Amino acid sequence: MKFIEEIVVEEFLPTFRSLLAERLRDRGLTQREVADLLGISQSAVSKYAHGEVERNEELLADQRLEELVGRLADGLADGEISRTQALAEAEVFVRQLEEGDLLAQLHEEAFPPLAEHGGPIAIHDPESRVRQSERVRSSVRRGLGILENTSGFAGLIPAVGANLVECLPEAAGIDDVAAVPGRILDVKGRASVPGDPEFGVSEHVAGMLLAAREQGNDARAMLNVAYEPELIERLDEAGYATVEFDADAALGTALTDADGVTEADVLYQTGGFGVEPIVYLLGPDAPTVASRARDLV
Repeated sequence: MKFIEEIVVEEFLPTFRSLLAERLRDRGLTQREVADLLGISQSAVSKYAHGEVERNEELLADQRLEELVGRLADGLADGEISRTQALAEAEVFVRQLEEGDLLAQLHEEAFPPLAEHGGPIAIHDPESRVRQSERVRSSVRRGLGILENTSGFAGLIPAVGANLVECLPEAAGIDDVAAVPGRILDVKGRASVPGDPEFGVSEHVAGMLLAAREQGNDARAMLNVAYEPELIERLDEAGYATVEFDADAALGTALTDADGVTEADVLYQTGGFGVEPIVYLLGPDAPTVASRARDLV
């Protein structure tokens, strides 16, 4: 695990301080004066001046850093900028580079798992895709744990296999839906989960969830199980809103034509030409949906 603060300390600070120390020295300040302004030792200033500190080439090539250092050096040397103001200016710049910018890229290079999320990374944003994605994956893992530890769940797995999926709050496509890669299968009477949840690996169940959401259903998770008439009866008796749709119609049309999809807790179809009958359990998150399946065993 590599924190972005480590990238700041290891890559940004040596580069920034050495550049600023050089520019201050260029403006006629003594080694002691530079040390006092930067809050470092004179020996550190000497190391910067003699190129004894390793600097990051990507940061050195960033014109924005060069402009910031020049502006701060001028202001500090002339007394027009205080040390506190200089610190504030540098902090703002660091935050800018951390939010999907150069420091975020260096962070991704140092910690490759971040690359799995794609797009710009804003690691400090509490609602960032990174954080939301990992929360969803964790939720799916918890749901899978419930299913794996439910004796008899394998009997609910349809012939085509099952999948437990959960989407991001503003999901727009299957890449925003976490699911089991492959399918959950019945292997000798036990539910077999082939791998850790990933985004974009489910088309069928993820597509069903997204289609239901397009019709106004606010569910964020779904699990498909085998259809049995008595299963629907039990769900009805338990107070769940069940809605049937036409398996032979195109998915968008089928759900558009079905009444009550918006409020549905359960969607099901009783089969069609070459189509296995399936029940889809919907819920706010994967553990809730898995718990509902456990109650059916």
